Amino acid sequence: MRAIGDDEVAEAYASGRTTFMGLELLVAPGALVPRPETELLGATAIEALRRMNVRPPRVIDMCCGTGNLACAIAMQLPEARIWACDLTQECVDVARRNVDSLDLGDRVRVSRGDLFGALSGLGLEGTVDAIVCNPPYISEKRLEGDRAHLLALEPREAFAAGPYGLSIHMKVLKEAPRFLRPGGVLLFEVGLGQDRQVAGLFERNAAYEAVSAVANGAGEGRVVLGHLLRS
Repeated sequence: MRAIGDDEVAEAYASGRTTFMGLELLVAPGALVPRPETELLGATAIEALRRMNVRPPRVIDMCCGTGNLACAIAMQLPEARIWACDLTQECVDVARRNVDSLDLGDRVRVSRGDLFGALSGLGLEGTVDAIVCNPPYISEKRLEGDRAHLLALEPREAFAAGPYGLSIHMKVLKEAPRFLRPGGVLLFEVGLGQDRQVAGLFERNAAYEAVSAVANGAGEGRVVLGHLLRS
């Protein structure tokens, strides 16, 4: 699946709309325009939830951006209950607009906060079937070099992830076991060439099992997932 170009990002912002997993979504400056490659994360999460066959499935969309994953999962799994969150008010505002425009307000809640801090006090601990996360995954060095063009149109917060591009993956992986139920699944989108590194992070954490990577049509690992150990 091809990457979106700068011209397409500019066009999406100009029109205020884009398409993701068959849905027409609202976009606005300050929130990352959803990428076609993220559809693999959405499809993998939906497949995993269908295999679980839990009703209703409970899902967290961490680093939700425009709410594209939360909305797509909710539309394809009509019983799903989803808690989406992001750090910036710009993302939260556009995600809430998408939830409202698709009439999903009874099943999708959008909160603002720093990772799982946005979900404190909601009683979700130990009850969540899946956490999907499309975090920032570009190193600061690359954002100052060959990826600097990304910042011309979109916010730094959507891309920057520390010196190795994995800082958010590491934080979410550490905190997710508090929210997942035994057997629940954590799924990440990863950058090109990061699949082995992120799989290694899972494997070094004793809380997870059944770690695997999912490749796109070009054979590139772009999704990595692991299941919380069953008690």
